[in-house]
Amino acid sequence: MASCGSGSMKEVPLGIDPAMEETYASQSKLLKEFTSIASIDKAWTFKRDSGGKGSKAMFSISQTNLLANKRRKQILSAHISKESDHSVNFQWAPFPIEMMGVSTMVPSPSGSKLLVVRNPENESPTQFEIWFPSQLEKEFNVPQSVHGSVYTDGWFEGISWNSDETLIAYVAEEPSPSKPTFGGSGYKKGDSADKESGSWKGLGEWEEHWGETYAGKRQPALFVINIESGEVHAVEGISKSLSIGQVIWAPLAEGVSQYLVFVGWSSETRKLGIKYCYNRACALYAVRAPFCESKANELQSKSNVNEDSTVVNLTQSISSAFFPRFSPDGKFLVFLSAKSSVDSGAHSATDSLHRIAWPTDGKPCPSANIVDVVPVVMCAEDGYFPGLYCSSILSNPWLSDGCTMILSSAWHSTQVILSVDVLSGNVSHVSPNDSGFSWNVLTLDGDNIVAVCSSPIDIPEMKYGWLAEKTTASDSWSWLDVSSPMLRCSEKISSLLSSLQFSIMKIPVKDVSDCLTKGSRKPFEAIFVSSNKKNDTCDPLIVVLHGGPHSVSLSSFSKNLAFLSSLGYSLLIVNYRGSLGFGEEALQSLPGKIGSQDVNDVLTAIDHVIDMGLCDPSKIAVVGGSHGGFLTSHLIGQVQLLCESVTFGVRSFGIMPTFFC
Repeated sequence: MASCGSGSMKEVPLGIDPAMEETYASQSKLLKEFTSIASIDKAWTFKRDSGGKGSKAMFSISQTNLLANKRRKQILSAHISKESDHSVNFQWAPFPIEMMGVSTMVPSPSGSKLLVVRNPENESPTQFEIWFPSQLEKEFNVPQSVHGSVYTDGWFEGISWNSDETLIAYVAEEPSPSKPTFGGSGYKKGDSADKESGSWKGLGEWEEHWGETYAGKRQPALFVINIESGEVHAVEGISKSLSIGQVIWAPLAEGVSQYLVFVGWSSETRKLGIKYCYNRACALYAVRAPFCESKANELQSKSNVNEDSTVVNLTQSISSAFFPRFSPDGKFLVFLSAKSSVDSGAHSATDSLHRIAWPTDGKPCPSANIVDVVPVVMCAEDGYFPGLYCSSILSNPWLSDGCTMILSSAWHSTQVILSVDVLSGNVSHVSPNDSGFSWNVLTLDGDNIVAVCSSPIDIPEMKYGWLAEKTTASDSWSWLDVSSPMLRCSEKISSLLSSLQFSIMKIPVKDVSDCLTKGSRKPFEAIFVSSNKKNDTCDPLIVVLHGGPHSVSLSSFSKNLAFLSSLGYSLLIVNYRGSLGFGEEALQSLPGKIGSQDVNDVLTAIDHVIDMGLCDPSKIAVVGGSHGGFLTSHLIGQVQLLCESVTFGVRSFGIMPTFFC
């Protein structure tokens, strides 16, 4: 029998009372505020005209639309004015411009032109737009019969202007093979482009894709477009067994055709699985560029391609080579290598930096001597450089001396900015190293650096650095705060973050044995985030575990983790042994001990904060993605066994699992 008063009651989901519903609504609103904080994805600077002072800057910004599960992309420009007293002024445009439907944009080296690429939907053409400062100058539609979508992110991304800004080399999906067409009478001979009523196309032969985040990506291939005519040429001579990425133009030499340098991954064994996998062997190759005459950068037809189109492997003696960058004078080619990862099988490991001399006659040589600039660091002494861990390199990373590169790299649980002299191999710390913040270089403004820094409790802030003093022992960099309209948050979020504190803890390894290497006996680290208010009771603790396992959680701002901290949770973000940033010996100590060494390191870190009185052992949750989800499973099972064991029941954690696979 229905109750006569039931119609007047507010309906809420089963098991949720009105007070909890209000809490959920408040938390959802707060989460939306956190996720709407903008991020700077890329930045470029350009010199002004000869009569102007300072420089121009352009920033690519993204902002999450949580409800639509999309990211908005915007462009914001600024004029940078530098004074004699080293002060700097950014004059920002009044509003950003949203880039609707834009896949990527790449300014020319001079900043006078902007390439905008709009990748197709379904079987539409790829759209190339060439923008001048005041207007759209050229627009070209490249049909699917020429190539598919342009690669704009990840391993295969590569768009490069030539020196006189008339040609653009890029990586795009090779044209799809024709698919069989069927109608009422069965199979139709020939490839019918007409969409006849009652006919349909089959899928054709199965072709392997590159896997996670590369669904539908079969064969990245190399193309060059002439921005005057819109003519597109596929670069010939490249084997179908190579997948192409990261293309750049080689220096132009008198009397020699110009070359393109690119990274190639062989797919003769398999394609599936390249995301996060630095252990896939790759090499640098050179190939003659279409359109280029030998004596000048003039146009020529595709039919003039000759035997010079043969591909040259530039790095035969090393198992990995990527992120190629030519020095400003064109005398040498510098590249990163993940040879430690390829040779050991670890999906990511300590990088090394190398260079080869570029021939003065402009003709690439397959037997070039590879010089080690920054070798793999096995085990650094405390406070010293632990090795290179770079996820990207600026398109122009060079200071004006022509031999110093500026890089961002993991250094234990922080990200830092480094300068590397590619002739001497000297590595210097550029960003401040006493704050625990993480720093990332956005772009160079001449010999100055535009960067962002952040922490788990501080949203990103823009910084401008210049070399205040150069000595033989070390370089002294000074940093200025830059007021930016992009990097802001609400007063509520600012208030919540101001009530938090963080520290980077060094956790001693338990049960050290003689069989461990020196690097694997060193303490690992954990980032601890908590309230700065003194309470009689500890806040609930969330243990955060990164995936990989050869990855690292950095002390940079994370919207998701900052949201959890603002709800009253303490965070223990563990970089167990095997994480990046701590030297190769510590990293290589984990393979063969998965599920034991990493689990014990996490338990040791939890014991550490319990012993310090920072955590209530009955209020612990664990969250992890990928390998972190794997560790979550182990922690639940192993801690339960420990708690039930009379002999080993020394821990009494109340761990609540959360999985992200």
